[in-house]
Amino acid sequence: MLKAANITKKFGENTVLNNFSREFADCKVTAVLGKSGCGKSTLLNVLMGLIAPDSGEVLRGENERISAVFQEDRLCENLTASANIRLVTGKRYTRERIAAELAEVGLADCADKPVRELSGGMKRRTALLRALLAEYDVLFLDEPFKGLDADTKRIVLDYCKRKTAGKTVVFVTHDKDECAALADEIIELGK
Repeated sequence: MLKAANITKKFGENTVLNNFSREFADCKVTAVLGKSGCGKSTLLNVLMGLIAPDSGEVLRGENERISAVFQEDRLCENLTASANIRLVTGKRYTRERIAAELAEVGLADCADKPVRELSGGMKRRTALLRALLAEYDVLFLDEPFKGLDADTKRIVLDYCKRKTAGKTVVFVTHDKDECAALADEIIELGK
């Protein structure tokens, strides 16, 4: 169970979240939709425990494992795409399996390339795969499809939908089409 109870978060005089409460359904994908600057990423960071709310609390299962994609890719630039993924999968996935997963999102030729040599969209897909292939109880995605062209985004959305079926996911976006493609439930911030 993931629950935000009366969360308020301010930055200086700016109140980003004001008494926000929500229970996030288990085994469902919940999209947090809203315009830039409305508090979506702040909410995600509070839910993950990366920043503390000024008041209120986040309730999560004990020893709950989380995985995440941040707005920045946060990859190890000197490691290959495969090695970045292996950081979270360990020996659970063979080299061939990781290569097959990369191929599913159009990165068949990137498995052994250092991340620093990849384009922004390639890095984004690598970061997303790393999060999806980790062992987790809750997956947090912050603008996970940014920087992807329309055709690639469609492929990656389909892949993500398959991989998150039956999982608890909270993802942030400003794109209503992404919500329609992936979300079971939608929360609109900043209305």
